[in-house]
Amino acid sequence: MSIAIVQARHIFGLKSKVSGNICYHDEQTIVYPAGSNCILYNIDQKSQKFIPGTDKSEGMTALAVSPNRRYMAIAEKADKPTVTIYDLHSLRKKKVLSSNDIQSGEYISLAFSPDSKYLVTQGGKPDWTLLYWTWEKSKVMALVKASNPQYPNSEVYQVSFNPQDNTQLCAVGNTVFRYFRYSEGNLKPFNFQKIDPQNYLCHAWLSEDRIIVGTDNGHLMLFEAGEIKQEYNLVPSGDKQTVDNQLETFIHVTAIVAHSKGFACSFGMGTVYLYEKTDDRELYKKTREICIPPDPWNGQDPNLSLQQIFNCLVISPSEETLVASTEQGQLYYLTLSSADISRGDQANFEILSQTFHTAPITGLDVCIRKPLIATCSTDHAVMIWNYETCNLELYKVFAEEAYSVALHPSGLYILVGFSDKLRLMNLLIDDIRTFKEFTVRSCRECAFSNGGHLFASVMGNVIQLYSTTTFDNVNNLKGHNGKVRAVVWSADDSKLISCGMDGAVYEWDTFTGKRLSESVWKTCSYSSVTVTPDGKSTFAVGSDRTIKEIADSQILREVPAGEMILSAVAMSHSGRMLFAGTVKGTVWSMKYPLAVPGDWTEHQGHGASIVKMKITYDDQYLVTIGDDASIILWKIQDKEGRGLKRDKEIGYAEEILITKSDLEEKNSTVADLNSRVEELKMENEYQLRLKDMTYNEKMKELTEKFIQEMESLKTKNQVLKTDKDREEAKHDEDMADLMETHTDELQDLESASNQKLMLEYEKFQEQQTKTLKIQEDYEKQLTEMEEGKEKALERLTAYYETKLHDMRTKLEQSSDEAQQQTREYEETKKQIEEDGDREILDIKHHFERKLREEKEANLRLKGETGIMRKKFTTLQKEIDDHKEEIKKLQAETSKLNNVIRSLEKDIKSLKKEIQERDDTIQDKEKRIYDLKKKNQELEKFKFVLDYKIKELKKQIEPREMDIKNMKEQIQEMESELERFHKQNSQLELNITELRQKLKATDKEFHQERQKVRDVEATVRRFKTDLHNCVGYIQDPKMLKESIKALYQKHVQEDITESASVDADIQKEFSRQKEHLERSVANLRKKLEKDSEIHKADNVRIMQENVSLIKEINDLRRELKLCRVLIHDMESAMGLDSRSRKTGAIVRLPPKPLGPLVEKEIEEQKKIIEMQQLELKRLRDEIYDLELTIGRPTGHLPSMLA
Repeated sequence: MSIAIVQARHIFGLKSKVSGNICYHDEQTIVYPAGSNCILYNIDQKSQKFIPGTDKSEGMTALAVSPNRRYMAIAEKADKPTVTIYDLHSLRKKKVLSSNDIQSGEYISLAFSPDSKYLVTQGGKPDWTLLYWTWEKSKVMALVKASNPQYPNSEVYQVSFNPQDNTQLCAVGNTVFRYFRYSEGNLKPFNFQKIDPQNYLCHAWLSEDRIIVGTDNGHLMLFEAGEIKQEYNLVPSGDKQTVDNQLETFIHVTAIVAHSKGFACSFGMGTVYLYEKTDDRELYKKTREICIPPDPWNGQDPNLSLQQIFNCLVISPSEETLVASTEQGQLYYLTLSSADISRGDQANFEILSQTFHTAPITGLDVCIRKPLIATCSTDHAVMIWNYETCNLELYKVFAEEAYSVALHPSGLYILVGFSDKLRLMNLLIDDIRTFKEFTVRSCRECAFSNGGHLFASVMGNVIQLYSTTTFDNVNNLKGHNGKVRAVVWSADDSKLISCGMDGAVYEWDTFTGKRLSESVWKTCSYSSVTVTPDGKSTFAVGSDRTIKEIADSQILREVPAGEMILSAVAMSHSGRMLFAGTVKGTVWSMKYPLAVPGDWTEHQGHGASIVKMKITYDDQYLVTIGDDASIILWKIQDKEGRGLKRDKEIGYAEEILITKSDLEEKNSTVADLNSRVEELKMENEYQLRLKDMTYNEKMKELTEKFIQEMESLKTKNQVLKTDKDREEAKHDEDMADLMETHTDELQDLESASNQKLMLEYEKFQEQQTKTLKIQEDYEKQLTEMEEGKEKALERLTAYYETKLHDMRTKLEQSSDEAQQQTREYEETKKQIEEDGDREILDIKHHFERKLREEKEANLRLKGETGIMRKKFTTLQKEIDDHKEEIKKLQAETSKLNNVIRSLEKDIKSLKKEIQERDDTIQDKEKRIYDLKKKNQELEKFKFVLDYKIKELKKQIEPREMDIKNMKEQIQEMESELERFHKQNSQLELNITELRQKLKATDKEFHQERQKVRDVEATVRRFKTDLHNCVGYIQDPKMLKESIKALYQKHVQEDITESASVDADIQKEFSRQKEHLERSVANLRKKLEKDSEIHKADNVRIMQENVSLIKEINDLRRELKLCRVLIHDMESAMGLDSRSRKTGAIVRLPPKPLGPLVEKEIEEQKKIIEMQQLELKRLRDEIYDLELTIGRPTGHLPSMLA
């Protein structure tokens, strides 16, 4: 007995309804929530680390990472909300913050201070309390209500710190835009705005005193020191009608993020604008527009992905990438460096990891032969995942919702249940295509057998079994009174186990369709079932908060799950591990075998109810899906480390399906591209040669020009040097003259300035005497003013002293009056007290009588209360019992309501079916009426025909005798046929021998023909070489070398012939030698003159060669077409391609260029003509071969060898 080890390996999904749901930990790692976990995703390695949520929380509501990238704060919803601080390096919990000062059950926004020492948390409704924490001490420093006091319905969406100041905060929301400063233990508002309040959705700090705010009407407001500096209208300008239409759609600014160059903001559906700083008055200018790309896998509406709203934007620490999350739970990114390169154009986001499901997932299945998982969701998408590489292999969006999904064990086919039909589809390399449809409506459950030869589909309360080879309906399993919720095949496919909402678990024989065993528990609505590998016992979970072990139609064990409802159950293929999923989204690893009371370990996983769970065939992974649109891949292991041993040599299947047409298209495109590459190589090589020649000529021209310019510049430089010497001499003379004049002017100016100074000094002395006189006058005036003030003070004191004397007399009079009033008050008080004492005595006597009566009544009531207490205790027990029953009934009613809703849907669909069937029944009744009439007529005919049959039987008897005789003759004919067959087989053997002889003779014939062709080819080569030698008849040295080369090439070494040279030949040779020596001297002179002329001719020849190469390429294309035609003719004639033998490839040797003379140019023209004639001759040979033999003899001779 042991509990299996469970660890989360990978989570596919994103929780969108979390404030700040993307944060950067470092340049390669982002943090985002999924299910009830927080994921640290490494973008480069594509690996995940997990921070699980706390046990009693109701889900995450906000995230924040500190500016030093070391700590992370996670806010979780509960009756008393908490904020947990984690260390991102060790992934350990540092602090848990909770406060009694908040009335709300959640925090909607978090923010760390710039030095990461303080944390601010914004509470939700109804009080919208803002708390300022020193999180390391878990202490609240200050709190304030952040909502707008003038507007009772105001809401707060986001709060943040000033990036340069720990004490300054900003909060925005609906009619809320407030600055707060922390001082003396309080958060005090400041910088009150004078504008009309709006619905502010988001904000970001651009600097210490600048903040940018986005509104719900498509406006960006730039505030500086609390005053609006600039306002940007993101709604495109145009007619009022177009603007109104856009307002009706969506024009909110939902997210803003700042960086060093400016900021990025999301506007409307699927668009982000980049703004950068400018030196103009506008301060910031829009530079880029980034959109979500259309979805190529969505065949129905690729632009549906554009209709997403961004929730959060974040920029990496190095400001190289922008990551965005949407309300549909998708992650996108953009490299800002590429955005800067293509500035001004519209850019597109890229998917960060994979495309996730955007709605609750309804179907799940795992493949046996491939590491594949199939899921379907209410977002109309079917996705195929690889659990080895943790990648999305394939997905497709359909026009309607997919209810269920099942993978064939081979991984090549998939079953998908829709509202109208059940479709069997091929899993192609890049598509999911339907090839068979079954009339199974609203199929909520389907499953392939382990062998793949059968599959089960559920329609309401009926299970239908189909064959995957013939597609016939093999069996219909009827017995459930409610909807069937789960179907499981046994390991050997001999049994099928089903459970339903009617509280029944049935075991069926798949061959006979009979029910083998049954277990009905009507108070429980089952949701999932699993079976052990030996098929002896099944485990089922449902609404009664228990897990049941059923065997032989009896419940062996019933393990209670406390207050938790279990929604799914799965058993490993080894039969040693059992897992259960809960409505809360947690996974339970059960202690197996089961014992009462049960023992399990709980693991945090999904953020909503687990819908289904499956274990892979090798027992390595557990896959769970939930209503939170996430898929979690768990690594599982037995405590003892045991599991199914998979053969490593076999591994997983790598085969994929591809249609023949797609494969042929790809092969043809590859072939075309290869041929195109070869042609381009040839053309490029030739063009490079031409360019080299032209560039060499240009280089020569440029060097000559450069030398000429250098010489001209040298001469200019010498001229400039002489001019410089002259100018220097002139400059020295001018400077000497200027110095003399300057000294004279200086002396004159000094004398003039001295005279001015003397005059100014005299004026200064006069001014000093005047100031002394003025000071004496002012002192006299001050003394006079002081004397006047003293006299005025004396007058005022005398006046106020008389007033004080009058006031004192009045006070004495008022005090006497007060004393008289107090005396009167005391007398009245005495009289009132005496009256009161009398009344009190009367009341006392009266109430004493009443007290006696009450005591007597109290004694009677005590006896009655004792009796009533006993009744009360009994009634309290009954009330508690009734409350428990009410709770159970409420749970049952909620389930029944769900059942009623599903049944109402079924009723609607069934009503439609009933209407259709009524119409068909009416048509059939009409047909039955017509058929009854026909039947009456046919009965009449039957009576007549019976009489005729009797007469015919009498005539048949003699004919039966003839048939017997004919059968005997047929047997004799069959024996003769056997003899003929034996003779035919002997003749066929003789024919095969003759054909083999024919093939041998045909081979000899082809060999002889090949020899003839080789001889002809050598003769042609010898002729061309001789022709080249004749070209050197004027140059004896070249002639000699060419003849030697010709000898070495064509004469074999082993053949030695003694050739005697004739004397006449020697004389002729010497005479020609003398003649040639004379002509060489003349030709050398001509060479120098003609070399310049022949440069232009060479270029022209090269151009002609280009045209010839083009002709050759055209001929090659024609040859390819001819080969195709020959192949078609051979296939039509029935010839075997193996018996065909291709001819030799005749390659002409290259023509070496001779000396650059006129004769050589004429010879080259002749060679070109010969080549053209050779091409024509080869075409004629190909045409003759097509007519005579019907197969190609060889390739065209290469002109570029």
